[in-house]
Amino acid sequence: MKIEVNGEGHTVTGTTVAEVLAELGWGSARVATALNGEFLPKAAREGTKLAAGDRLEVLAAMQGG
Repeated sequence: MKIEVNGEGHTVTGTTVAEVLAELGWGSARVATALNGEFLPKAAREGTKLAAGDRLEVLAAMQGG
């Protein structure tokens, strides 16, 4: 299925947010997620199904000063 991740088109095989995060290499990373512009808590990722055309944003905390 084709979705947008951080503004770029991706073809993914996963059907949930958690599966797609793992597929794209963020499976164990500490990240924040938003689906179609709405914050998605970590606890909801396993049960949240994706549909073609969805927009997923993945944000990682940056350290520095």
